[in-house]
Amino acid sequence: MSLRLSTVILPYRRWHEGGRATWVRAEQLGFHTAYTYDHLSWRSFRDGPWFGAVPTLTAAAAATERLRLGTLVTSPNFRHPVTLAKELISLDDVSGGRITLGIGAGGTGFDATALGQDPWTPRERADRFAEFVPLLDRLLTEDAVTHEGRYYSADEARNIPGCVQRPRLPFAVAATGPRGLRLAARHGQAWVTTGDPKLYETGTPEQSVEALRGQLARLTDACAEAGRDVAGLDKILLTGFTPDRGRPLTSLDAFVDFAGRHRDLGFTEIVLHWPIPDSDFAADEKIFERIAMEGPAQLG
Repeated sequence: MSLRLSTVILPYRRWHEGGRATWVRAEQLGFHTAYTYDHLSWRSFRDGPWFGAVPTLTAAAAATERLRLGTLVTSPNFRHPVTLAKELISLDDVSGGRITLGIGAGGTGFDATALGQDPWTPRERADRFAEFVPLLDRLLTEDAVTHEGRYYSADEARNIPGCVQRPRLPFAVAATGPRGLRLAARHGQAWVTTGDPKLYETGTPEQSVEALRGQLARLTDACAEAGRDVAGLDKILLTGFTPDRGRPLTSLDAFVDFAGRHRDLGFTEIVLHWPIPDSDFAADEKIFERIAMEGPAQLG
């Protein structure tokens, strides 16, 4: 099974002070997709520069020609399906049909309260996500949508001419729980995981592999329930949040070993964080570039 290699570029650099150059370099290195986080701020970057995902991806689309682009991930924390759909259709048009929407239920970070609301409970996040994804699916595939739901409404929302990609741009649904996995099975063209967060601090790489094996088994069951072959769904691993942490970026051999083990589990795409000095994503840029250029070929 072939394995695609992608990257995620955090939007912390001004466009004309290294931001643009990074996206251009990602295309030159041959990455399949370059994603960015869709947050208002994030963890240790909260008190420093941080730019919006959609404008950043629009600029990246204009600066590149072949590289796929996307969010990893967008969530309902500060998004509404109607306005998000309009932005995505515009972004898909500017990029010539190169956009993938990574989408998840959101969490309890800064985005959860930035609009002045109390943080949603896990149940409410799941409830909102279950309404958000199907409505967004409709908004991106139908010319006009009217919907009155518990959390989201649309009144003759128009999205003409629709996406360049048909019937719409692909969804990469981030999920590990049963409700989210059912959404991935029904609406996703890909599924995204970061592994089991409970293992990050004290778990082992071997335990992480077993946890991922279990997630893939539950995804298979969700697809079967939806009458779908799980083989038709791409499986994306966003690295940096398993017990391996930054180890796969310490050498080409370390990456090939890590990626090979996860390819054998059934993953079709591995996503590496672009190195950021003095952060959890610090790495040697020369090794990172060597991995990008030589790693996929070594994996066959």
